[in-house]
Amino acid sequence: MIDQAGRALAADQTPPSPEPAARRRRPGGPMARVPPIVWAFLLVPLAIELFWVFWPAANSFSLSLTHWNGIGAAEPVGLANYRDLAADPIFRTALGNNVIWIFGFGGLSVIGGLSLAVALNKPGRGVALYRSAIYLPMVVSLAVTGLFWRVMYQPDGPINATLRLLGQDSLTRQWLADPNLALYAVLVAAVWRQVGYIMVLYLAGLKSCDVSLEEAAAVDGANAWQRFWRIVMPQLRGVNTVVFAVTVIDSLRTFDIVWAMTRGGPYDSTQLLSTYMFQQAFTLVNLGYGSAIAVVIFLLAISFIITYLARQARAEES
Repeated sequence: MIDQAGRALAADQTPPSPEPAARRRRPGGPMARVPPIVWAFLLVPLAIELFWVFWPAANSFSLSLTHWNGIGAAEPVGLANYRDLAADPIFRTALGNNVIWIFGFGGLSVIGGLSLAVALNKPGRGVALYRSAIYLPMVVSLAVTGLFWRVMYQPDGPINATLRLLGQDSLTRQWLADPNLALYAVLVAAVWRQVGYIMVLYLAGLKSCDVSLEEAAAVDGANAWQRFWRIVMPQLRGVNTVVFAVTVIDSLRTFDIVWAMTRGGPYDSTQLLSTYMFQQAFTLVNLGYGSAIAVVIFLLAISFIITYLARQARAEES
């Protein structure tokens, strides 16, 4: 008994064994284990982004509170530029056109791109050729696309010539000179270019979908629409988020194709926020007013994207 008590007392006084080396924390925590080359690859792009993107954006906010023609010191005017925007009829026209552009450009591009992706997501003869042909307009710049469609819409251009050939002379128009049609004519040209890009995004998403789930639904008696809407579309949620963000941003920053085709005319009927901002800032050299329009574009883009992402997050949680 005495020997057992002595051994127990000795065991209690034995110092605890050291922790394995893998469990011991190194000085500085996990951040110290990051190699310097990784920090270089992270910090150098961040510095470039801060200098070329975030600093000009912050400068636009401050410039929107001034009146400045690019020469001399800027004159602080507070919120006067924003009050002038609220009373500016051309700004209201541009804002309304941008709403039409977001839903028209975004809606038609997404519907057309998704439909083409579903139709061409099958092996077959010539499928690769069709995909390439549909995506080809995306390779051409927006300015060149605008000049191409400007020729197409000429009074003696291919569109009116085709209508006359079909005996539909009453449908011929001066497409870009009619204030009621010009915006929609430009919209068609923009969608023609964008739809191939959306198609490629959805094709990539469809390739990652689980085919076995769709086959199981078909065995259970689900028709093609039910399989697509209930099985495929939920798996495209991530692609939908990317497509929505890209479409909204492209809708709000569209400039090249409108400027190449109409320069905001006729009678400001095709003005978008981007074209009106360019006119104010670089044609009329009213940089403070143009910066205020740029701030409005930024806030609209952020509000659309944040609202959509918040709704997607709530949908995933429910």
